[in-house]
Amino acid sequence: MKNDNLEQSYFDINQKLWNSKTEVHVGSDFYQMEAFKQGKTSLMPIELGLIGDITDLKILHLQCHFGQDTLSLARMGAKVTGVDLSDKAIQIARDLNEELGLDAQFIQCNVLELQQHLEGQFDIIFTSYGVLGWLPNLDDWAAIVKHFLKPNGKLVLVEFHPVLWLFDDDFTHIKYSYFKGAPIIEVEQGTYSDPNADIQNQYVEWEYSIGEVISALLQKGLKIEHFQEYDSSPYNCFKKAVEVTKGNWQVEGLQGKIPMVFSLIVRK
Repeated sequence: MKNDNLEQSYFDINQKLWNSKTEVHVGSDFYQMEAFKQGKTSLMPIELGLIGDITDLKILHLQCHFGQDTLSLARMGAKVTGVDLSDKAIQIARDLNEELGLDAQFIQCNVLELQQHLEGQFDIIFTSYGVLGWLPNLDDWAAIVKHFLKPNGKLVLVEFHPVLWLFDDDFTHIKYSYFKGAPIIEVEQGTYSDPNADIQNQYVEWEYSIGEVISALLQKGLKIEHFQEYDSSPYNCFKKAVEVTKGNWQVEGLQGKIPMVFSLIVRK
């Protein structure tokens, strides 16, 4: 990998960011922790429809944050391993796993270095909502996907649409490129679960087009089986969001005009 030291510094910045975010997220209304502990799934209808029956399947959950989705998959009968960069998030995930009496496994590492920390292959690799932009190299990510999938295994990806990242935070104008360029290095006040939270952190992100995502996977010999775009988000995590139907959010002034989420199923 080129510029190893520079990319490592980017991961260090983002690890600090997500450690700080995690402390706010766990107690926020956004993540509904008490309802989750009482049995509410954290998974959304889009991914539930794509994953299907996962009883007794092995699932690898990449960029799992503090493990709610990982543990929701475990509750559905799968044997799940979650991976995340944030050491604080992984510790909370392990504590939740023990508290809830589940048997998920959690690994703290840079997802692009996962081969140094994990062996074996999986029936499904799952990753969702705000994951790809934290990766400096989608070719390396696609190689990880291919390596850890069993023959005939599938990747289930549900992600915010890159069109959303073209805009400034207030959705008043186009600010960023649709295609990958130099890393975006900025400072964030608060976090999506609580914009008024008393935290301020630098972050590093990359923009990727739909074509760049699909091409990275195709170049590894993987087969696209499903692709869909959605005009709403199941999460209320953007400024100027309005609820157009129960649990579905769009950007005020752009309702029905831009995609909010896309989904992919990729088969090995």
